[in-house]
Amino acid sequence: MGEDINRTSQTQVIFPKVAIIILNWNGWKDTIECLESVFRIDYPNYQVIVVDNGSENDSVERIKAWADGRQEVLTPEPTHPLYRLSHPPVQKPIPYIEYDRKTAEAGGIPERERLLSDKLPKNIPHPLILIETGENLGFAAGNNVGVKYAIEKSIDYICILNNDTVVTSNFLTTLVATLKDLKVLGPVSPKILRDSRDKIIFYAGGWINTWSGRWGYIGYGKKDDSLLSGIHQSDFASGACFVCAKDLFQKIGLLDEDFFFSNEEMAFGIKAKKCGYIPVVNLDVVIYHKEGISYQNDSYFRRYFSTKYRLLCLRKYVDFPQKLLGYIFFIFSRIYKFFVYFKHGQGFLVKAEFKAIADFLRGRFGDYDRKKSNSKS
Repeated sequence: MGEDINRTSQTQVIFPKVAIIILNWNGWKDTIECLESVFRIDYPNYQVIVVDNGSENDSVERIKAWADGRQEVLTPEPTHPLYRLSHPPVQKPIPYIEYDRKTAEAGGIPERERLLSDKLPKNIPHPLILIETGENLGFAAGNNVGVKYAIEKSIDYICILNNDTVVTSNFLTTLVATLKDLKVLGPVSPKILRDSRDKIIFYAGGWINTWSGRWGYIGYGKKDDSLLSGIHQSDFASGACFVCAKDLFQKIGLLDEDFFFSNEEMAFGIKAKKCGYIPVVNLDVVIYHKEGISYQNDSYFRRYFSTKYRLLCLRKYVDFPQKLLGYIFFIFSRIYKFFVYFKHGQGFLVKAEFKAIADFLRGRFGDYDRKKSNSKS
Protein backbone atom coordinates (compact mmCIF):
# COMPACT_ATOMS: atom_id res chain seq x y z
CA MET A 1 0.00 0.00 0.00
CA GLY A 2 2.85 2.39 0.90
CA GLU A 3 4.44 1.68 -2.48
CA ASP A 4 1.28 2.70 -4.33
CA ILE A 5 0.93 5.89 -2.29
CA ASN A 6 4.58 6.77 -2.89
CA ARG A 7 4.25 6.12 -6.62
CA THR A 8 1.10 8.24 -6.82
CA SER A 9 2.74 11.05 -4.89
CA GLN A 10 5.80 10.93 -7.15
CA THR A 11 3.63 10.99 -10.27
CA GLN A 12 1.74 14.04 -9.08
CA VAL A 13 4.93 15.94 -8.23
CA ILE A 14 6.85 15.12 -11.41
CA PHE A 15 3.94 14.87 -13.82
CA PRO A 16 1.18 17.43 -13.20
CA LYS A 17 -2.31 16.10 -13.75
CA VAL A 18 -3.82 16.85 -17.15
CA ALA A 19 -7.50 16.82 -18.06
CA ILE A 20 -8.04 15.68 -21.66
CA ILE A 21 -11.41 17.05 -22.76
CA ILE A 22 -13.03 15.38 -25.77
CA LEU A 23 -16.31 16.84 -27.07
CA ASN A 24 -18.66 14.37 -28.73
CA TRP A 25 -21.66 15.22 -30.89
CA ASN A 26 -23.19 12.26 -32.74
CA GLY A 27 -19.66 10.98 -33.41
CA TRP A 28 -19.19 7.92 -31.23
CA LYS A 29 -17.21 5.97 -33.87
CA ASP A 30 -14.55 8.69 -34.09
CA THR A 31 -14.66 9.30 -30.34
CA ILE A 32 -13.99 5.63 -29.58
CA GLU A 33 -11.03 5.51 -31.98
CA CYS A 34 -9.71 8.72 -30.41
CA LEU A 35 -10.12 7.25 -26.91
CA GLU A 36 -8.23 4.10 -27.88
CA SER A 37 -5.28 6.23 -28.97
CA VAL A 38 -5.48 8.50 -25.91
CA PHE A 39 -5.47 5.62 -23.42
CA ARG A 40 -2.23 4.37 -24.99
CA ILE A 41 -0.20 7.55 -24.35
CA ASP A 42 2.98 7.48 -22.28
CA TYR A 43 2.06 10.39 -19.99
CA PRO A 44 1.34 8.85 -16.55
CA ASN A 45 -1.07 11.34 -14.95
CA TYR A 46 -4.10 12.25 -17.03
CA GLN A 47 -7.87 12.05 -16.78
CA VAL A 48 -10.09 11.75 -19.84
CA ILE A 49 -13.32 13.73 -19.84
CA VAL A 50 -15.82 13.03 -22.62
CA VAL A 51 -18.47 15.72 -22.89
CA ASP A 52 -21.47 14.54 -24.88
CA ASN A 53 -22.99 17.62 -26.45
CA GLY A 54 -26.60 16.51 -26.72
CA SER A 55 -26.06 13.71 -29.25
CA GLU A 56 -29.19 12.61 -31.07
CA ASN A 57 -27.97 9.05 -31.64
CA ASP A 58 -26.83 6.41 -29.15
CA SER A 59 -23.36 7.91 -28.70
CA VAL A 60 -23.28 7.74 -24.90
CA GLU A 61 -24.43 4.11 -24.81
CA ARG A 62 -21.85 3.16 -27.45
CA ILE A 63 -19.04 4.88 -25.54
CA LYS A 64 -20.07 3.14 -22.32
CA ALA A 65 -20.23 -0.18 -24.16
CA TRP A 66 -16.69 0.45 -25.44
CA ALA A 67 -15.46 1.20 -21.90
CA ASP A 68 -17.09 -2.05 -20.73
CA GLY A 69 -15.39 -3.98 -23.54
CA ARG A 70 -18.63 -4.67 -25.43
CA GLN A 71 -18.08 -2.33 -28.41
CA GLU A 72 -15.23 -2.85 -30.85
CA VAL A 73 -13.22 -0.02 -32.35
CA LEU A 74 -14.36 0.77 -35.89
CA THR A 75 -11.11 1.94 -37.46
CA PRO A 76 -9.40 1.87 -40.85
CA GLU A 77 -8.15 -1.42 -42.26
CA PRO A 78 -5.08 -2.99 -40.60
CA THR A 79 -2.88 -1.84 -43.50
CA HIS A 80 -3.65 1.82 -42.79
CA PRO A 81 -0.59 3.57 -41.28
CA LEU A 82 -2.63 4.93 -38.34
CA TYR A 83 -4.07 1.54 -37.38
CA ARG A 84 -1.24 0.96 -34.88
CA LEU A 85 -2.24 4.10 -32.92
CA SER A 86 -5.47 2.48 -31.78
CA HIS A 87 -4.51 -1.22 -31.79
CA PRO A 88 -4.33 -3.56 -30.06
CA PRO A 89 -7.25 -2.34 -27.93
CA VAL A 90 -6.41 -1.21 -24.41
CA GLN A 91 -7.40 -3.33 -21.44
CA LYS A 92 -11.09 -3.22 -20.53
CA PRO A 93 -13.19 -2.55 -18.62
CA ILE A 94 -12.31 1.08 -18.06
CA PRO A 95 -14.17 2.37 -14.98
CA TYR A 96 -16.27 5.44 -15.73
CA ILE A 97 -18.56 7.86 -13.95
CA GLU A 98 -21.51 9.67 -15.55
CA TYR A 99 -22.38 13.24 -14.59
CA ASP A 100 -24.98 15.69 -15.72
CA ARG A 101 -23.83 19.19 -16.58
CA LYS A 102 -24.66 20.79 -13.23
CA THR A 103 -22.87 18.13 -11.18
CA ALA A 104 -19.82 18.19 -13.45
CA GLU A 105 -19.44 21.97 -13.36
CA ALA A 106 -19.47 21.76 -9.56
CA GLY A 107 -16.50 19.38 -9.65
CA GLY A 108 -18.31 16.04 -9.75
CA ILE A 109 -18.50 13.68 -6.76
CA PRO A 110 -14.92 13.01 -5.55
CA GLU A 111 -15.98 10.15 -3.25
CA ARG A 112 -17.43 8.19 -6.16
CA GLU A 113 -14.28 8.74 -8.19
CA ARG A 114 -12.05 7.60 -5.33
CA LEU A 115 -14.02 4.37 -4.96
CA LEU A 116 -13.09 3.42 -8.53
CA SER A 117 -9.34 3.86 -8.02
CA ASP A 118 -8.83 0.21 -6.98
CA LYS A 119 -10.58 -1.03 -10.13
CA LEU A 120 -8.42 0.84 -12.64
CA PRO A 121 -6.33 -1.17 -15.13
CA LYS A 122 -2.57 -0.69 -14.72
CA ASN A 123 -2.18 1.68 -17.66
CA ILE A 124 -5.04 4.02 -16.70
CA PRO A 125 -4.38 6.51 -13.88
CA HIS A 126 -7.90 7.91 -13.36
CA PRO A 127 -11.49 6.90 -14.17
CA LEU A 128 -13.12 8.06 -17.39
CA ILE A 129 -15.56 10.93 -16.84
CA LEU A 130 -18.69 11.05 -19.04
CA ILE A 131 -20.59 14.33 -18.92
CA GLU A 132 -23.97 14.67 -20.62
CA THR A 133 -24.91 18.30 -21.31
CA GLY A 134 -28.45 17.42 -22.42
CA GLU A 135 -28.30 19.73 -25.43
CA ASN A 136 -26.02 20.86 -28.24
CA LEU A 137 -24.11 23.76 -26.66
CA GLY A 138 -21.71 24.24 -29.57
CA PHE A 139 -17.93 23.90 -29.51
CA ALA A 140 -16.99 26.62 -27.02
CA ALA A 141 -19.74 26.12 -24.43
CA GLY A 142 -19.52 22.32 -24.70
CA ASN A 143 -15.80 22.30 -24.01
CA ASN A 144 -16.27 24.84 -21.23
CA VAL A 145 -18.34 22.29 -19.31
CA GLY A 146 -15.29 20.04 -19.18
CA VAL A 147 -12.99 22.97 -18.39
CA LYS A 148 -15.17 24.00 -15.43
CA TYR A 149 -15.05 20.44 -14.08
CA ALA A 150 -11.24 20.39 -14.39
CA ILE A 151 -10.84 23.77 -12.68
CA GLU A 152 -13.10 22.74 -9.80
CA LYS A 153 -10.99 19.58 -9.40
CA SER A 154 -7.80 21.73 -9.34
CA ILE A 155 -6.34 19.79 -12.28
CA ASP A 156 -3.06 21.43 -13.32
CA TYR A 157 -3.24 21.39 -17.13
CA ILE A 158 -6.09 21.19 -19.62
CA CYS A 159 -5.97 19.63 -23.09
CA ILE A 160 -8.75 20.38 -25.57
CA LEU A 161 -8.84 17.55 -28.11
CA ASN A 162 -11.21 17.05 -31.03
CA ASN A 163 -12.98 13.70 -31.07
CA ASP A 164 -12.04 13.22 -34.74
CA THR A 165 -8.33 13.04 -33.95
CA VAL A 166 -5.93 10.16 -33.38
CA VAL A 167 -2.95 10.92 -31.16
CA THR A 168 0.61 9.61 -30.93
CA SER A 169 1.85 8.14 -27.67
CA ASN A 170 4.17 11.02 -26.78
CA PHE A 171 1.92 13.94 -27.73
CA LEU A 172 0.92 14.94 -24.21
CA THR A 173 4.33 14.36 -22.62
CA THR A 174 5.92 16.62 -25.23
CA LEU A 175 3.31 19.39 -25.06
CA VAL A 176 3.37 19.54 -21.24
CA ALA A 177 7.18 19.59 -21.32
CA THR A 178 7.00 22.46 -23.82
CA LEU A 179 4.88 24.52 -21.44
CA LYS A 180 7.13 23.75 -18.47
CA ASP A 181 10.38 24.42 -20.37
CA LEU A 182 9.15 27.71 -21.82
CA LYS A 183 7.64 28.71 -18.48
CA VAL A 184 4.53 29.98 -20.26
CA LEU A 185 0.86 29.32 -19.60
CA GLY A 186 0.28 28.45 -23.26
CA PRO A 187 -1.69 27.48 -25.19
CA VAL A 188 0.53 25.11 -27.17
CA SER A 189 -0.52 22.91 -30.10
CA PRO A 190 1.22 20.07 -31.95
CA LYS A 191 1.69 19.77 -35.68
CA ILE A 192 -1.56 18.31 -37.01
CA LEU A 193 -1.67 16.15 -40.13
CA ARG A 194 -4.69 14.93 -42.02
CA ASP A 195 -5.80 11.39 -41.30
CA SER A 196 -4.36 9.95 -44.52
CA ARG A 197 -1.42 8.08 -45.96
CA ASP A 198 -0.03 11.19 -47.63
CA LYS A 199 1.14 13.20 -44.58
CA ILE A 200 -0.69 16.36 -45.64
CA ILE A 201 -0.61 19.24 -43.16
CA PHE A 202 -3.78 20.45 -41.48
CA TYR A 203 -2.10 22.83 -38.99
CA ALA A 204 1.52 23.88 -38.43
CA GLY A 205 0.74 27.16 -36.69
CA GLY A 206 -1.84 29.88 -37.23
CA TRP A 207 -1.80 33.42 -38.60
CA ILE A 208 -4.27 36.27 -38.14
CA ASN A 209 -4.30 39.52 -40.11
CA THR A 210 -6.34 41.90 -37.97
CA TRP A 211 -6.22 44.55 -40.71
CA SER A 212 -8.20 42.35 -43.09
CA GLY A 213 -9.99 40.08 -40.65
CA ARG A 214 -8.43 37.09 -42.38
CA TRP A 215 -6.82 34.08 -40.74
CA GLY A 216 -5.47 30.70 -41.71
CA TYR A 217 -3.46 27.60 -40.85
CA ILE A 218 0.23 27.65 -41.73
CA GLY A 219 1.13 24.83 -44.10
CA TYR A 220 -2.50 23.84 -44.71
CA GLY A 221 -2.82 21.36 -47.59
CA LYS A 222 0.94 21.04 -48.14
CA LYS A 223 3.07 17.93 -47.81
CA ASP A 224 4.81 17.60 -44.46
CA ASP A 225 8.61 17.75 -44.46
CA SER A 226 11.48 17.70 -41.97
CA LEU A 227 12.04 21.46 -42.26
CA LEU A 228 8.83 22.05 -40.33
CA SER A 229 10.25 21.40 -36.89
CA GLY A 230 10.95 23.10 -33.59
CA ILE A 231 8.89 25.40 -31.38
CA HIS A 232 7.44 28.58 -32.89
CA GLN A 233 5.15 31.41 -31.89
CA SER A 234 1.68 31.30 -33.41
CA ASP A 235 -1.21 33.74 -33.56
CA PHE A 236 -3.55 31.04 -32.24
CA ALA A 237 -3.51 27.45 -31.07
CA SER A 238 -5.57 24.91 -32.97
CA GLY A 239 -9.00 24.10 -31.57
CA ALA A 240 -8.37 20.50 -32.69
CA CYS A 241 -5.71 20.15 -30.01
CA PHE A 242 -4.07 22.47 -27.53
CA VAL A 243 -2.74 22.25 -23.99
CA CYS A 244 -2.49 25.05 -21.43
CA ALA A 245 -2.23 25.50 -17.69
CA LYS A 246 -5.63 25.80 -16.03
CA ASP A 247 -4.41 29.21 -14.82
CA LEU A 248 -4.71 30.53 -18.38
CA PHE A 249 -8.48 30.01 -18.32
CA GLN A 250 -8.65 31.58 -14.88
CA LYS A 251 -6.68 34.62 -16.02
CA ILE A 252 -8.22 35.36 -19.45
CA GLY A 253 -11.57 33.57 -19.21
CA LEU A 254 -13.05 30.46 -20.83
CA LEU A 255 -13.71 29.90 -24.52
CA ASP A 256 -16.11 32.60 -25.73
CA GLU A 257 -19.59 31.04 -25.74
CA ASP A 258 -20.85 33.67 -28.19
CA PHE A 259 -19.11 31.46 -30.77
CA PHE A 260 -21.22 28.40 -31.49
CA PHE A 261 -19.18 26.82 -34.29
CA SER A 262 -16.07 28.30 -35.99
CA ASN A 263 -13.55 31.02 -35.09
CA GLU A 264 -13.42 30.14 -31.36
CA GLU A 265 -9.71 29.39 -31.63
CA MET A 266 -8.94 32.75 -33.25
CA ALA A 267 -10.90 34.62 -30.57
CA PHE A 268 -9.09 32.69 -27.83
CA GLY A 269 -5.70 33.34 -29.45
CA ILE A 270 -6.27 37.08 -29.78
CA LYS A 271 -7.53 37.26 -26.21
CA ALA A 272 -4.49 35.34 -24.93
CA LYS A 273 -2.02 37.54 -26.82
CA LYS A 274 -3.67 40.73 -25.57
CA CYS A 275 -3.07 39.47 -22.02
CA GLY A 276 0.56 38.66 -22.79
CA TYR A 277 0.26 34.88 -23.28
CA ILE A 278 1.70 33.94 -26.66
CA PRO A 279 0.34 30.76 -28.30
CA VAL A 280 3.03 28.38 -29.58
CA VAL A 281 3.21 25.32 -31.82
CA ASN A 282 5.61 22.44 -31.26
CA LEU A 283 6.23 20.94 -34.70
CA ASP A 284 8.21 18.03 -33.26
CA VAL A 285 5.06 16.27 -32.06
CA VAL A 286 2.30 15.11 -34.39
CA ILE A 287 -1.35 14.08 -34.14
CA TYR A 288 -3.81 13.25 -36.93
CA HIS A 289 -7.14 14.87 -37.73
CA LYS A 290 -10.12 13.72 -39.78
CA GLU A 291 -10.96 17.11 -41.22
CA GLY A 292 -14.53 18.22 -41.65
CA ILE A 293 -16.57 15.73 -39.60
CA SER A 294 -18.91 18.26 -37.93
CA TYR A 295 -22.07 19.04 -39.91
CA GLN A 296 -21.18 16.22 -42.30
CA ASN A 297 -19.07 18.53 -44.44
CA ASP A 298 -22.16 20.63 -45.17
CA SER A 299 -20.54 23.50 -47.07
CA TYR A 300 -23.62 25.75 -46.67
CA PHE A 301 -23.48 25.67 -42.87
CA ARG A 302 -19.70 25.78 -42.76
CA ARG A 303 -19.75 28.94 -44.89
CA TYR A 304 -22.59 30.44 -42.85
CA PHE A 305 -20.86 29.89 -39.48
CA SER A 306 -17.41 30.83 -40.78
CA THR A 307 -18.63 34.16 -42.16
CA LYS A 308 -20.82 35.11 -39.22
CA TYR A 309 -18.23 34.31 -36.59
CA ARG A 310 -15.40 35.90 -38.55
CA LEU A 311 -17.36 39.15 -38.37
CA LEU A 312 -18.04 38.61 -34.67
CA CYS A 313 -14.34 38.01 -34.01
CA LEU A 314 -13.58 41.32 -35.75
CA ARG A 315 -16.20 43.13 -33.71
CA LYS A 316 -15.26 41.72 -30.30
CA TYR A 317 -11.50 41.23 -30.43
CA VAL A 318 -9.96 43.58 -33.00
CA ASP A 319 -9.23 47.19 -32.08
CA PHE A 320 -9.96 50.29 -34.13
CA PRO A 321 -8.76 51.17 -36.84
CA GLN A 322 -7.97 47.54 -37.81
CA LYS A 323 -11.60 46.66 -37.17
CA LEU A 324 -12.86 49.30 -39.63
CA LEU A 325 -10.39 48.24 -42.31
CA GLY A 326 -11.31 44.62 -41.68
CA TYR A 327 -14.97 45.38 -42.39
CA ILE A 328 -14.03 47.32 -45.55
CA PHE A 329 -11.83 44.47 -46.78
CA PHE A 330 -14.62 41.99 -46.06
CA ILE A 331 -17.17 43.95 -48.12
CA PHE A 332 -14.93 44.25 -51.18
CA SER A 333 -13.72 40.66 -50.94
CA ARG A 334 -17.35 39.47 -51.06
CA ILE A 335 -17.73 40.94 -54.55
CA TYR A 336 -14.93 38.71 -55.77
CA LYS A 337 -16.12 35.71 -53.73
CA PHE A 338 -19.68 35.93 -55.06
CA PHE A 339 -18.36 36.06 -58.62
CA VAL A 340 -16.36 32.88 -57.97
CA TYR A 341 -19.35 31.12 -56.35
CA PHE A 342 -21.64 31.88 -59.31
CA LYS A 343 -18.93 30.88 -61.78
CA HIS A 344 -18.71 27.44 -60.16
CA GLY A 345 -22.48 27.01 -59.80
CA GLN A 346 -22.40 27.56 -56.03
CA GLY A 347 -25.08 30.17 -55.66
CA PHE A 348 -26.17 28.51 -52.41
CA LEU A 349 -22.94 29.77 -50.81
CA VAL A 350 -23.91 33.34 -51.70
CA LYS A 351 -27.18 32.71 -49.89
CA ALA A 352 -25.25 31.32 -46.89
CA GLU A 353 -23.08 34.46 -46.71
CA PHE A 354 -26.03 36.84 -46.99
CA LYS A 355 -27.81 34.97 -44.21
CA ALA A 356 -24.63 35.08 -42.09
CA ILE A 357 -24.29 38.84 -42.59
CA ALA A 358 -27.97 39.43 -41.80
CA ASP A 359 -27.77 37.34 -38.61
CA PHE A 360 -24.56 39.09 -37.59
CA LEU A 361 -26.30 42.47 -37.90
CA ARG A 362 -29.24 41.12 -35.88
CA GLY A 363 -26.94 39.88 -33.10
CA ARG A 364 -27.79 36.21 -33.60
CA PHE A 365 -24.83 34.37 -32.11
CA GLY A 366 -24.21 31.59 -29.57
CA ASP A 367 -27.55 31.49 -27.77
CA TYR A 368 -29.46 31.87 -31.04
CA ASP A 369 -27.57 28.98 -32.69
CA ARG A 370 -27.89 26.79 -29.59
CA LYS A 371 -31.66 27.29 -29.44
CA LYS A 372 -32.02 26.72 -33.16
CA SER A 373 -29.90 23.56 -33.09
CA ASN A 374 -31.77 22.06 -30.15
CA SER A 375 -35.22 22.95 -31.50
CA LYS A 376 -34.56 20.49 -34.33
CA SER A 377 -34.09 17.51 -31.99
